[in-house]
Amino acid sequence: MAKKKETYESKVLKLEEILLEMENREVTLDEAICKYEEGMKLYSDLYKTLQEAEGKIKILTDKGEEDFHQED
Repeated sequence: MAKKKETYESKVLKLEEILLEMENREVTLDEAICKYEEGMKLYSDLYKTLQEAEGKIKILTDKGEEDFHQED
């Protein structure tokens, strides 16, 4: 069965949970390293998603601006 793709919002919530867990309770060094690695992977995924969205918006905006200038 195919794994369901996580949404941007669900990844943000997971990252927030990791941060709160590390801030609000004592964790062993091994747990902290695991949580840090998990958090960095989520951060990387979120950053990539934002970069892709920014690229799409720029393309749409650029095309719209080109069309607008051509109408003058």
